[in-house]
Amino acid sequence: MSLLVVGSMAFDAIETPFGKSDKIIGGAGTYIAWSASNFTTPIKQISVVGGDFPQSELDALIARGVDMEGVQIKKDEKTFFWSGRYHMDMNTRDTLDTQLNVLENFQPVVPDSYQDCEFVMLGNLAPALQKSVIMQMKTRPKLIVMDTMNFWMEIALDDLKDLLTMVDVLLVNDSEARELSGEYSLVKAANKILTMGPKFLIIKKGEHGALLFHQNHVFFAPALPLEDVFDPTGAGDTFAGGFIGHIARTKDISFENMKTAIIMGSALASFCVEKFGTQRLTEITKEEVDARLEEFVQLVNFDIDLV
Repeated sequence: MSLLVVGSMAFDAIETPFGKSDKIIGGAGTYIAWSASNFTTPIKQISVVGGDFPQSELDALIARGVDMEGVQIKKDEKTFFWSGRYHMDMNTRDTLDTQLNVLENFQPVVPDSYQDCEFVMLGNLAPALQKSVIMQMKTRPKLIVMDTMNFWMEIALDDLKDLLTMVDVLLVNDSEARELSGEYSLVKAANKILTMGPKFLIIKKGEHGALLFHQNHVFFAPALPLEDVFDPTGAGDTFAGGFIGHIARTKDISFENMKTAIIMGSALASFCVEKFGTQRLTEITKEEVDARLEEFVQLVNFDIDLV
């Protein structure tokens, strides 16, 4: 049994207060696959790229245990491209250019060899495309995790709400949670979103950590304070990859295990931001991941004497 990942594989051009990149590899599906491959293989990838996407990048993922049968290669077309500029707070950004290219007419196809996947990670895409993957699964997966963004809330809200009734875990950031629910309080927002279908809700708060909601339970995971943050692009997708990678490895979908999965996701995301694009994710070792996890343990470990 394995993990199915759906998401874009793309080119990005990034500008931050601390540097600027040329055209580099990006895309939600790429980040998720690199991140999840630290915990589980094989990963069954569903995406689309143009003839301009480097074969070397596909080969690198294949070497990490990522199955590319579900990745469509449109040799005569161009890969999705996004360009953005981050503000000094590194949480807000301006989109400078978006070229849908192969994504414009993308129709995901789930190969027969992917049908045994127990765990599905739906990276940020149009809700209709995410739904089409679920509908092609002959057996309902053990856990379906979905990421989305405010763009889809603004142009495809009905599709998004329909999809929410089909997934187990929703991943959004704090502004998206507020927009989707119409509530400012994140606790009220979470309660409202959980009535829309998902059993679990994760609200990402960037450098301020993440919240996990389930029924009347709440868990907070901090983010690791980092000295250098070069590029936050893909950090949320990397978080998602670490989260679902741990779940797929342990096959445990309890609230308690999801707490651990959130720490795993946070640890991987802390690597992602240290260099532009996916570069840092391609370099990290198990020893580095273990050391980073130990830093998280120390971050939240304390003794208190109540008198």
